Formats: sequence, structure tokens, C-alpha cells
Amino acid sequence: MIRPVILSGGSGTRLWPVSTRERPKQFIDLVGKPLFEATLDRAGRVAQDGRVIVVTGSDHVDAVEEALSDSDLDATVLVEPSGRNTAPAVIAAASSADPEDVLLVMPSDHLITDTSAFVAAVGAAVEVSESGSLVTFGVVPTRPETGYGYIEKGDPFGSAYRVTRFKEKPDPEEATRLVADGRHLWNSGMFVFQASALLDEAERLAPDILETVRSSMTGRVRGRVTMGEGFATARSISIDHAILENAKDVAVVPLDAGWSDIGSWESVSELGEPDEAGNILIGDVVALDVKGSYLRSSSRIIAVAGVDGLVVVETPDVVLIIPKDQSQLVRDLAAHVEQSRRAD
Repeated sequence: MIRPVILSGGSGTRLWPVSTRERPKQFIDLVGKPLFEATLDRAGRVAQDGRVIVVTGSDHVDAVEEALSDSDLDATVLVEPSGRNTAPAVIAAASSADPEDVLLVMPSDHLITDTSAFVAAVGAAVEVSESGSLVTFGVVPTRPETGYGYIEKGDPFGSAYRVTRFKEKPDPEEATRLVADGRHLWNSGMFVFQASALLDEAERLAPDILETVRSSMTGRVRGRVTMGEGFATARSISIDHAILENAKDVAVVPLDAGWSDIGSWESVSELGEPDEAGNILIGDVVALDVKGSYLRSSSRIIAVAGVDGLVVVETPDVVLIIPKDQSQLVRDLAAHVEQSRRAD
């Protein structure tokens, strides 16, 4: 039985000030509908009995359940007392599932434009997972990207490839080499495996996390379940570092389905339809002699002139202005503003 697992945590600050810790990007309409709702739609395409697992934090559980109320899915919502990265979250989901369930783990804040291609890739991954493999999806790269980790393909294995290694985010020169050699894929952060296979590897590679998570839960559950405060003591680490990188049997299915993690305002700007000057203009915007920029107004007029390659995002509280090619600095800006507000 395929059981989608939707991870809905994260601080959301890479798309600050529109996305915030209180309401991160998966609950905001950036591309036509909120990303969490689009993820539910994909889950509904593959969940054979309509049952899904959502792992979220207490700050976001109301938004999660509001979205679920508009779907036909039967959801178990696991509420973390505090976020501890993806390894404890995925282990909690696997512990709440039936051992024979095949889990499709998906972040709730990614965009996939070709759902049919995604569903086909899931089918291939499920078939590979029947041998006990832990399967990840590697996105076919379209450019040298320094913001993603990479996966190196090894020997063919059914519809997949054995994983030779996981590679951390490279510098620009290395990213160019990785894309050119044809053996590397972007690490999507999405996985397929049998619940029992994941828990077996957790027992071997991360027994401390497994024990902590299990002690904060009551076995297989339905409905909303707030995990015990002991969950907050679990080691904070990604599922990649904790298990996938050292697991006995890991495979990767190539994915070419219009995937994006929408991890910056630059990536958001690439999803829209630019005007003749290459601009994306949203809201009440006046732009004169502006090129290649992303200008977004929420509550008042913004007027911009004589610039190129700029991001300007206005909310009732904050106005963000930053070069588009430096939009990875937004997270640092958000942290500085938050610290200043606390000091005030």
C-alpha cells in the first residue's frame, strides 16, 4: 500500500518577508495555488486508499488541517513539539505506518509542474523498493546549481540506478563538472521505501533517534497526534545524513517533472511570465526603465526606476530590496530583522 508522507516544517525564511516562520511558503499562493495544496493533490494521485501522513509543527497544524478539510484524504497528522530536521520526522512517520506500507516522502514546499511524469517516476521507485531498497529521486539537472546537493548514479538497477555517493552542495566550478559528466542528479529530498526497511536501517544507523522518537509516540495512530516532549531531544539531522548516505541498499530514480524547491526569490521569478523587459510585476507596481527584475507589492504602490536584476518585495511590515543574483542572502536578512525586533 502506497502511503504518502508529507513533511510540512521549516522556517520559510528564504522567501521572507512574504513567507515567515508563522506562515511559511507552503501555505502561500506563489504559483497559482499554495504549495501544500498542490502536494496534497499529488498525494491523492498515488495514495491507493486515500490515507496520508503529515508531519508538521504546532505553529502550522491549523493551516495543515484547514487544507486537509478541503481534500478527500484521510490524514494522520503528527505534530512535532519542535522541529528536529527530517530524520526524526521520517522515522516518526514510518513508526506510525503499517510495516508493509510503501512510504512516499515529499516535502510540502516543492513545485512539480508535470504531475504525470512524477506519478510515473513514483511507480518506478515503488517497483524498485519491493526489493528492500531505499529509493531517492534525482532531478535531471538543467544548469550548474550550487544550491542543491548531488547524487552520483552507479550501475543500472531496474528502472533506477545504484547510488554511488551523495555530494554536498558544490562550488560553481565543481557544479559545472558534475552537470557535464552526465552521472550526477540534483538531490530532490524525496524518497520511497517500505516502512519496515527504513526502520531496520534506523535501528542500525540511528538507534538513538529511533529510540527517542518511539518513546514519544504510542504506536500506530490515526487523526491528530501531538508527539511527547521527548521528541524535542531527538538528534537534529537530515534523513540523508542519518541514514541514506550509509544505508546498505540505496537506489535513485531520475526525475524530469518540472521540479523546483522554490528556494529563493530568484527561483520564484523564473516561474512567472516576464514582460518584454524581462520583469515579473505583481500587485500595484510602477516600473520605468527596469529590466530583469521581480517586483511584488502586497499593500501599497511600489515605484522603481532605472535598475536591472533587482528583487523588490513589499508587505505591510517590510520592504525587501536585493539583487536577484544575491537572493540567497534573504535568510540572513530575515534573521537580522528578527533579532532587531527582539532587541526593540
